[in-house]
Amino acid sequence: MTTWILFAYHTIGACCLEALLARGERVVTVVTHADDPTESAWFASVADLARTHDIPVLTPSSPNAPDVVARLSAWEPDIVLSVWYRRLLGPTLLALPRLAALNLHGSLLPAYRGRAPLNWVLVNGETRTGVTLHHMTEEADAGDIVAQEAIDIDAEDTAASLYGRMVKAGVDLLVRSYPAIAAGVASRIPQDHTRATLVGRRCPEDGRVQWDWDATRIANMIRAVAHPYPGAFVGDGGQRLYLWAGRAESGAAGAPPGTVLELASGRGVVVAAGHGRLRLTRVQESGVIEEDADAWATRRGLTVGAVVGAPA
Repeated sequence: MTTWILFAYHTIGACCLEALLARGERVVTVVTHADDPTESAWFASVADLARTHDIPVLTPSSPNAPDVVARLSAWEPDIVLSVWYRRLLGPTLLALPRLAALNLHGSLLPAYRGRAPLNWVLVNGETRTGVTLHHMTEEADAGDIVAQEAIDIDAEDTAASLYGRMVKAGVDLLVRSYPAIAAGVASRIPQDHTRATLVGRRCPEDGRVQWDWDATRIANMIRAVAHPYPGAFVGDGGQRLYLWAGRAESGAAGAPPGTVLELASGRGVVVAAGHGRLRLTRVQESGVIEEDADAWATRRGLTVGAVVGAPA
């Protein structure tokens, strides 16, 4: 029986833990982040799942603290696996396992190393992404690749729908790669570092859009941070408007960016972008429940020619 220490968070981390337990693997400790109700209400708790199976759970501020390293070292693990864990493991932890220290990353490395690759591929309008299982090094997401699974991105995908497929692909990749890992013969395919791209952590303010952007760029931002993420928006304070769903349409706007071009019951609101037209279908004002865009426009008394985000 192989002994595992799992560093994991989020639904994909919980699903990987479930997959290991279903195989009868010996997961001796789970290291995760303390669940924050303001953030974690929409995804599965790795900590709760581990405790259900009487697996010790650690939630240190730093996994590399001497007391944490000493406690983990005592287990003499065969494999250390990181899944959606937000801290880098130091050299002592990376040297701990007998067989391998591995990370499951949400992109086709070496592209999109770093944080929030799921959201970034949508922001950038990519048509393909995937998951990568790779050996960990001290540099984030830079180690030799064990295996990858590609995922096509549909034009209608949001972060939520893409994440659902990414969870399945990630678990399947881990299970498929397991025999070689356990045998100590997992592949080590060096990454081409000249092709690496690095993305950073995202915050709610990164959802701000400008009407003078291309309509496709705005639509990509909307789907990249739609529910359950904080959302794309224009304006500030009481004038802030969240854009929860919309799509780019071809054709010249013929009006300044942000101008209402069309109001159609049941079909949303068409707004001029810097290039092209954006059809909004779901929006939300600050302090108001989310609603259909045409219902919002009617309630606000907007007409063709009005500017979205201008004071009422």
